[in-house]
Amino acid sequence: MNNTYLNKLEYNKILEILSKHSITYLGKQLCLDLVPNNKKDKVAKLLQETTEGCNLILRRENLPIVPIENIDLYIKNLESSISLSSKGLLEIGKILKLSRELKNYFYEDENIDLTEFPILENQFSSLYNNKKIEDEILSAILDEDNIADNASSALSSLRRNRRKLEMEIKETLNKMIHSSNYSKYIMETIVTIKNDRYVIPVKEEFRSQIKGYIHDVSASGSTVFIEPISVFEMNNKISNIKMEEALEIEKILQKLSLLLFPICEELKNTIRLIGYLDFVFAKAKYSISLDAICPFINDKRNINLIKARHPLIDKEKVVPIDIEIGLKYNSLIITGPNTGGKTVSLKTVGLLSLMACSGLHIPAKENSSIFVFDNVFADIGDEQSIQENLSTFSSHMLNTINIINNITSNSLVLLDELGSGTDPVEGAALGVSILEYLNSSKCLTIATTHYQEIKNYALVTDGFENASCEFDIENLKPTYKLLVGIPGKSNAFAISKRLGLNSSILNKAQSLLNKDDISIEELLKNIYDDKIQIEKQKEETSKNLSQIQTLRKSLENENKIKRDKEEQIIDKAKLQAQDIILSSKEQVNDAIKELEEMLNKWKVLDDIDIDNLTDKEIVSIVKNIKNNSKKSLNISKANKLRNDLNIKLDSIYDKSNTEDINIALKDLKVNDKIKLKTISDIATITSIPSKGKQIQVQVGSIKMNVNINDIVEISNNNSDYNKDNIKISNFKNGIKNKAKNINTEINVIGQNVDEACFVIDKYLDDCALAKLQSIRIVHGKGTRKTT
Repeated sequence: MNNTYLNKLEYNKILEILSKHSITYLGKQLCLDLVPNNKKDKVAKLLQETTEGCNLILRRENLPIVPIENIDLYIKNLESSISLSSKGLLEIGKILKLSRELKNYFYEDENIDLTEFPILENQFSSLYNNKKIEDEILSAILDEDNIADNASSALSSLRRNRRKLEMEIKETLNKMIHSSNYSKYIMETIVTIKNDRYVIPVKEEFRSQIKGYIHDVSASGSTVFIEPISVFEMNNKISNIKMEEALEIEKILQKLSLLLFPICEELKNTIRLIGYLDFVFAKAKYSISLDAICPFINDKRNINLIKARHPLIDKEKVVPIDIEIGLKYNSLIITGPNTGGKTVSLKTVGLLSLMACSGLHIPAKENSSIFVFDNVFADIGDEQSIQENLSTFSSHMLNTINIINNITSNSLVLLDELGSGTDPVEGAALGVSILEYLNSSKCLTIATTHYQEIKNYALVTDGFENASCEFDIENLKPTYKLLVGIPGKSNAFAISKRLGLNSSILNKAQSLLNKDDISIEELLKNIYDDKIQIEKQKEETSKNLSQIQTLRKSLENENKIKRDKEEQIIDKAKLQAQDIILSSKEQVNDAIKELEEMLNKWKVLDDIDIDNLTDKEIVSIVKNIKNNSKKSLNISKANKLRNDLNIKLDSIYDKSNTEDINIALKDLKVNDKIKLKTISDIATITSIPSKGKQIQVQVGSIKMNVNINDIVEISNNNSDYNKDNIKISNFKNGIKNKAKNINTEINVIGQNVDEACFVIDKYLDDCALAKLQSIRIVHGKGTRKTT
């Protein structure tokens, strides 16, 4: 795309802001060199990598990247097998360290699914790491001027010897300058260094009193710096050690450089990747700062921007616009007063299209979409060329001609103040003709104008749509709100009237207008006013709909929570019921088993058919068991056995599905103790009516009326017959009911093992009580697996 058109849309300013989010010199350069792409697949990839960068920042915070030096020269030296200086080695060591830290940043968090970052994963995985070389360089080189003592054993030994000699020299010279023989000759009692040799400051007049070599004289000439003969040899040794030390350092640098010769390509690729990752994360940080979104790329050659903001205007002040073009119409004509936002709207569409095609997120709402244009053309601004002796009109016309000669059906054309700068009649005619040609070329066109003729043309021509920037006449201020479908109306008279222009002048001006123009103006005004009202109603409706949808979602969530809770309660109740049933079944089986054992023990019921016994006979049998237990056992054991029997009879009654107890008023007496269905405590009968089924009872200090059908047990100690008669009769009736209702066949196909076992066990118990001779159990072959 032509830089001229990019700069007209201020694309270069976007790149400058983008570059400020980068850290390295390579990343900054990539930001400044970024240009829009016209290949859909490439644009999709560029946008995706920006999205991945945003997601990674939100999960892991910013990339741990630091500024790096340009090491191109060092790489060229390595490729030529030239050893590097300590500075060059140090910079490469820092890059190896940065590469390792970047790789760790991406891979060290096990909670991140790397499949969500396919593009970045490819970049991070290609970074070169060599911890051994990195450690050798950074441990040997402290900074660009200092090599560590432990860089080699030889260097360590040389420096140790040097420090020892330096200590001896300092001790010798300190003794000299503090001795009574020499102290009067010394200017200052310090040991200093001149020309890399240790010397002492001597007063000029006493220079002959100390034998040695003069290495320097002070600026005033009053002090001479003398190296005494006594330390001359030690200073020489230090000088020799320093030369050996320099040679050893050179060997160390050569050794470290030798490690880098084979990995020149890896280093070049890693530097490139570091710069590119810096660039990608600069795009991501810029996106986050703009509250931007990744636009959808469509194939229908249209633009749909929702609440789009100009990225160079403060997001707290800019007025978002909604704009769509390419589906119902290909040309949009924006009209309205100066400084009303027409040009900003034009630039917003163009700039956001360029940003998206560059892989940058755009400041708009979700579901905004763009088309990847082959070119974006723009003629915006007042360009008068003095050098070429061109007027504003001529300059605009040259730009327009160039645009017309290069457009395709996949181009976006942006024209500001079309036809301006010349005679209004001719300018309007040219504007209409240009727009008609562009529309026939199928490219998307957005133009701003003041001409009534162009507004009228767009009003009645297929493929065109009017739009306007709203103006607040009451306050004489633009709102910058773009209203698509509404042609801009003339506010000249209204504004003049608000400003206080004489009404006679206004009336005269109105009389000079063509009647047709007045009619069209009135029509447009009515359309404008109606549209404004519709927009307000639409906005209110959208607001109410949004609230309704929010409320509906809230209710749905509440209902879902309630349904889930109900299901949990039901499931829990089912489990509890199953546990109770299983527990009850076990208790019933145990009670029956123990009852049979007790009955068999005294052989009382061996040959008795319980179905043919009367209630009195069964009571008699029970009493006989009790009496026999007293004869066979001691009294304590007999009482225990009798109580056990009563408990088992109660249990059988309580756990079986028997009929209600039939109790008549004649069976009850005042002060009888009874048990009720609805109350766990023992109740005492206080009053019995002559008829009916209501009796008065007392539970604790409370008196109440109850139905005799609610009585489940009479606990009167003086009425053993009634008590036992009720229990035995109930037990007998239960057995008879089983015999009448039991089926000789049971089907458990489709049930699992646990369910079937439970059903069959209960069925077998019922069959035994009903004294069935033969039964049939229908079951499947089973699918249960044993683990």
